Amino acid sequence: MPTVARLGEATHLYAPSRPSARGYGKIEGVSKVLEILTPEGLPPLAEKPGVSFIMPVLNEAEHIEQAITTILAQEYDGDKEIVLALGPSTDDTNAIIESMAARDSRIQTVENPQAATPIGLNLAIAATHHPVIIRVDAHSGLGADYTRQAIDTLRESKAANCGGLMLARGKTSFQKAVARAYMSPVGLGGPAYHSGDEAQEAESAYLGVYRREVFDHLGGFDEGIKRGQDWELNLRIRSAGGRIWFNPDMEVTYWPRGTWSKIAQQFWATGIWRAELIRRYGSQNSLRYFAPPLLVLGMSAAVIETLLQLSGTTKKWPKFLRRFTSLIHVPSFGYIAGILATASAAKDCGRRERFWFGIVLPTMHLCWGAGFLRGLITGAGTTKDSSR
Repeated sequence: MPTVARLGEATHLYAPSRPSARGYGKIEGVSKVLEILTPEGLPPLAEKPGVSFIMPVLNEAEHIEQAITTILAQEYDGDKEIVLALGPSTDDTNAIIESMAARDSRIQTVENPQAATPIGLNLAIAATHHPVIIRVDAHSGLGADYTRQAIDTLRESKAANCGGLMLARGKTSFQKAVARAYMSPVGLGGPAYHSGDEAQEAESAYLGVYRREVFDHLGGFDEGIKRGQDWELNLRIRSAGGRIWFNPDMEVTYWPRGTWSKIAQQFWATGIWRAELIRRYGSQNSLRYFAPPLLVLGMSAAVIETLLQLSGTTKKWPKFLRRFTSLIHVPSFGYIAGILATASAAKDCGRRERFWFGIVLPTMHLCWGAGFLRGLITGAGTTKDSSR
């Protein structure tokens, strides 16, 4: 059964073990396959199993009512409950939730005074009652048949966790440009849930629709991982023989942050925490995570080379060395040309959105890459996403 701890007056789950500094390459506590999580070991789902929606919330007054409304509007006949972990918001978020909860008894809340996402998730899970747990984000909106499709996917794939397609959308020209970058292979790329693909077994899942057995046998989210805790939990699931499944028909609308500074802060923190996960779990991470930090190093080298040229320092170097070091500009010029070409080729958008698209792409790449390098050297420590 999951481990339980105390936080104020509330109980919450947490990961049953933490990897030590010298044991980051191993997932302790899951060294033996837990048969219950394998496709053959999971018990069959009821025809209409009850579902529990969980959501950590902090300063989401702009989006929270819409997010909850899409949950309440799910076209699913089984029992439903919503558990919101409330951080100490400084806007009207908690007042909006309190008003909605007074009108609908399916909406429940727990306090999350530390405002940490994994702690909030664990607090919410501990307050749920149903056999299927669906994680939802305050910036997201579920398609009307998301829950029904999720239950069907769990049943047919015999997965311990499944997820769908993130459809990033925007309202302003800037937010639309960010959404375009999210969905573009030149932007985030990588996981199928950003760009759409065929149904398949996956490394991780966007948000996640979990069998309760995951938390009963593996514990909750690792509270020491402030970002990327879903990837770590999915790694534990796969290490225990469980299956993660991607279904592109399960669509979730996602509303990105609406200002340049918040995007920069978000990707800086995400890069730092990805490096922390690589420090812990090494080769179990994809090599694609090293592309942004290599870009940052290459661009930095090009800037240093330019400064040395302008100062006249390189004139003192042998001719063959000057020619060799000048080649450092080639990848940087190639990257800039690629960004300009991608932005120019963007379809169905106006000039402002195209302009911001060309700004947002390198912002994501460089902030993520710089954060990764920082995290790789120093670790994540207490880094938080300050964009919320």
